[in-house]
Amino acid sequence: MSELPDVEFAAIYDADPATAAEIGGRLGVRAVSSLEEFAALVDAATIATPTPTHFPIAKYLLEQGKHCLVEKPITENTRDAKELADMAQRAGLVLQVGHIERFNPVLGALEARLSHPQFIESHRLSPYPGRSIDIGVVLDLMIHDLEIVLHLVRSPVKYVDAVGIPVLSRGEDIANARIRFENGCVANLTVSRISPEKMRKIRVFQNDAYLSLDYQNQTGEIHRLNGGQIIRETVEIEKDEPLKRELAAFVECARAGATPKVSGYEGAAALELAIQITKQIEASHIQ
Repeated sequence: MSELPDVEFAAIYDADPATAAEIGGRLGVRAVSSLEEFAALVDAATIATPTPTHFPIAKYLLEQGKHCLVEKPITENTRDAKELADMAQRAGLVLQVGHIERFNPVLGALEARLSHPQFIESHRLSPYPGRSIDIGVVLDLMIHDLEIVLHLVRSPVKYVDAVGIPVLSRGEDIANARIRFENGCVANLTVSRISPEKMRKIRVFQNDAYLSLDYQNQTGEIHRLNGGQIIRETVEIEKDEPLKRELAAFVECARAGATPKVSGYEGAAALELAIQITKQIEASHIQ
């Protein structure tokens, strides 16, 4: 945030005063001792706290007239998520949810070439994080891909078939969900947070083409049928830092009063589907 033009990094608040002081000192930012003091100093805030605290913090800041960027998942449940979205809409405030992959240049390249997705396959793998283990891998990682798929397909979900297993955590560490939409599109999503390697890839198939894109390396290929032969082309992607783009978009929306790419309502929809998948996985373990 401090690197954005015409933006003043006004204050930082953390429940641990030592953490706030350390970060504030390193960045030259005022560390405050309460949320109330923080709200009095800012026009817009980024909420990067444990998920259970998102709702009370965002609700308070919205009540104080502050624009909010809330890390994903937006809240613990869809009721709270929709309440925040409604609050922001009524007050004319920006509520953006931190689905950072929506700001990856790869997604822009995909959207420019996508007309009618029929099958989507994504893989998101990472080593064990040592953080966010209070939630399962669906709410931790898959929710990124769920939000993207909902954005690309734009059709109601018809049914979901999901499996997952815990390995090092109480919740699932590996999961797969197969989602069929009412328009016929099928999405197959696989996530793991106990992989020895990192991978963030998506493949999209439609009538005239197959697109393979790598979020991590910001590279891509498109395969087309031409004269009975499959032609492979490199997708030109102008690489950039998604986090910087996300923060810049949030600031611009706050300035202009514009609707963000991922509003509270989009965040709530992704959360609702993630919870449905999580519950299905949990139910399979009970049987």
